[in-house]
Amino acid sequence: MAYTETTRTSYGSRLKNSLGGIGTGFLMLIAGTILLWWNEGRAVKTTKMLKEAQGQVVEMADISKVDPAFEGKLVHAVGLAETADSLFDSQFNVGVRGIALHREVEYYQWVENSKTETKDKIGGAQETTTTYTYELQWTPGPVDSGNFHDPDYKDKNSVKQNVDNLDRYAQDVSFGAYKLSPSQIKSVGGEEPLYVDGESNVIYIGDDRSNPKVGDVRITFTKVMPGQITVVSTINGNSFVPFKAKNGKEFSALRRGDVPQEQIFEDAHQANKIWLWVLRFLGFFLVAAGLKGIFNIIETLFKVLPFLANIIGWGVNLVCNLVAFVWTLVVVAIAWIAYRPILGISLLVVAGVALWYFGSHKKKGAPAAEPPAAEPPAPKPEA
Repeated sequence: MAYTETTRTSYGSRLKNSLGGIGTGFLMLIAGTILLWWNEGRAVKTTKMLKEAQGQVVEMADISKVDPAFEGKLVHAVGLAETADSLFDSQFNVGVRGIALHREVEYYQWVENSKTETKDKIGGAQETTTTYTYELQWTPGPVDSGNFHDPDYKDKNSVKQNVDNLDRYAQDVSFGAYKLSPSQIKSVGGEEPLYVDGESNVIYIGDDRSNPKVGDVRITFTKVMPGQITVVSTINGNSFVPFKAKNGKEFSALRRGDVPQEQIFEDAHQANKIWLWVLRFLGFFLVAAGLKGIFNIIETLFKVLPFLANIIGWGVNLVCNLVAFVWTLVVVAIAWIAYRPILGISLLVVAGVALWYFGSHKKKGAPAAEPPAAEPPAPKPEA
């Protein structure tokens, strides 16, 4: 059953909060700008690094012996990742001879969800109604129900046993005559169930796993076994280190299975593009939110008349979004000029046109109507 709480904020408090939000808005604006600038440099440097790596990578067909001819070179090699290490979870007496052993713990808990609705009142006050609902879920950790808002659900949670997650990795993983570095060992994928009783990879702490109760604990075990992997990295003795480009960016890849080098670099370029746009959008939203925080005071001043404030608020949001769009284009363009002048200058031109278009309030008047043509004189009657 839902539980609701209603609070009222006075007009004076809202004005005070809006004034306080100006400082936060400036911080978000600065943070968004820095993120946009840094992201463009990161993307360009990453692209140059990947192209440099692609130009230097060599195929290493034989990994059965350490070959001094490959020392310091970026190689693409395929082979078996093998280990004799035994990994053991002493708490639950679970073990495996493999590359990794993982223990993931979940708790069956009450979880609080909330939905908030606000309503402006004539005079500038605001009424906020928050509705709280509760549901049972498997969660990655115990949930403190002492902070729940509904008294009926306070302190309802408990746990039958506190258990931590666990990750164990082999110390010695061979790749032919070479050894994988610790970071490479952790990146070997291919998790599969680690059966603890012959039928399941789950240890259940509770009475009935098909009918869980509050406090039950579910522990799932997985393993990573030896198998074929593909490595793109720089040879360092009998092990590997990341490739380091001239601009300082590093690259190293390890994939499960036999993966062509072209596919590895194509995926790396694609990942770089995805992150470029994700961070661009994040930077834009930070800038837009910052501008709205700075100019929100304008809307708040008119909250004494909610219908008028809504119109002004719509206009403020529109202007802030447009300015944020232009701001983003300008920052991206300036950041790119040093790396790709043609694209950078093109973006500046687009931003300038957008700024001129959206910032111009001059409206062209309708063309003046032409005066009606004079009617021809009536013909004179013949004599």
